[in-house]
Amino acid sequence: MSAPTDAPTGRTALVVVDLQNDFCAGPVAAARYPGDPTRLATVAANTARAVEAARAHGTEVVFVRFIGDPVHQGASWRHRDAVLGKRPKCLDGSWGAEFHAVTPAPEEAVFTKAACFDAFLSEGFEAHLVGGGVQHLVLAGVFADVCVDSTARTAFQKGFHVTLLTDCTAALHLPDEAILAFMRRVYGARVTTHDRLAVWTRHPET
Repeated sequence: MSAPTDAPTGRTALVVVDLQNDFCAGPVAAARYPGDPTRLATVAANTARAVEAARAHGTEVVFVRFIGDPVHQGASWRHRDAVLGKRPKCLDGSWGAEFHAVTPAPEEAVFTKAACFDAFLSEGFEAHLVGGGVQHLVLAGVFADVCVDSTARTAFQKGFHVTLLTDCTAALHLPDEAILAFMRRVYGARVTTHDRLAVWTRHPET
């Protein structure tokens, strides 16, 4: 796969990561998230606003979803779940796997991760970005220290610029501030909030 070019004229895409019921709403999410549950509701609401703003602005929106069925899990994943007593989430076809607070439009691309964290491991994701001339990813969704971080890390290594919408994400295992500072320091990620549309839709090099 060809890397993005160095010219600062590439397109921006808002990538919504795993904003699904089992991660954001209902008993599974409530039992798993250690912080204030209203934080997840706020993240979902802000992400929905960012999606609408991107559409109105003409910025592409790309959706990524997770399915965790055991048939897709590798041996190490199954072993971890057995040791920690974790149950699979976002089973394909279930309410838990459905998007929460957002609905992809018919023309918007949706990519599925089968028991993995990184959006770049979903079939067709990178090819879609490169084929569309996207060089700048704006990330929203959950969780900041798991799937959002995994996607940001690969994006940076593949030459994409990364922006994080801090009020559109939350961490699961680490303090929000710690993981955001890490991504700024290691990936050069730009951080801003969903209401600063003129900032996050702009290529970082312009």
